[in-house]
Amino acid sequence: MDISENDPSEIAEISSDISVKKDRELMQHWLAQQLDTNTVAQFVPGPGISKLTLKFDISKLQQALAICLERQNYQGNMQAQGFSALALTRKPGQTEMSENDLSGRYWLRNTQTYEEEAREEFVDEAAFSEFNPEFEDTYFANVHHELTKRFRIGRMRVLSKPIYNCNSWHRDPEPRIHIPITSNPGSLFIVNHHVTHLPADGSVYFTDTRGYHTALNGGEAGRVHIVAALPDGLTV
Repeated sequence: MDISENDPSEIAEISSDISVKKDRELMQHWLAQQLDTNTVAQFVPGPGISKLTLKFDISKLQQALAICLERQNYQGNMQAQGFSALALTRKPGQTEMSENDLSGRYWLRNTQTYEEEAREEFVDEAAFSEFNPEFEDTYFANVHHELTKRFRIGRMRVLSKPIYNCNSWHRDPEPRIHIPITSNPGSLFIVNHHVTHLPADGSVYFTDTRGYHTALNGGEAGRVHIVAALPDGLTV
């Protein structure tokens, strides 16, 4: 008898049996796999995340961070908040930073409709061309010098993520350079669907934050990066 002539309940039962068999086969295959638990603590390049040849002295980066935070009386705030920013560059002669200067335009998707929405105002990255003279005697000045030898640099900030904290899932107008100063194995960076760890070893990373991305710190220690914008990659 043709299956089409069967009782609907029989057809449903046959379909369920096929589904059960297929899922059991899939689960058997998945359970037999041995996942890599080592490279998750390393940098793995992928679309939107790459490593430059440039490299800095990590101990000098950490010393400079301590000096800058002490001068700004910022030590307690850097790890206590979900978003903390310390400006290393400014517009020529600028003495006060607005909240928008430290954050700026980004886009995210509406919770209900998934439609893209803009947040905050655009920042003219190229206008932030002057390194903060208060930190001119620190190793961060050398970092800025080496970066500007290679690319045009806009806002250069020290950004932190406290433990068990995550940024919004968003995109920016321009790509960024990341230089980890302190990190941990649970600190991850995600661009679109690629996720990796950025070790704090002096390496310099290109992150194409024109794509949707987030930074998260799922570890037991703070995460602090230098983040420098690349105005020449501006898009909307």
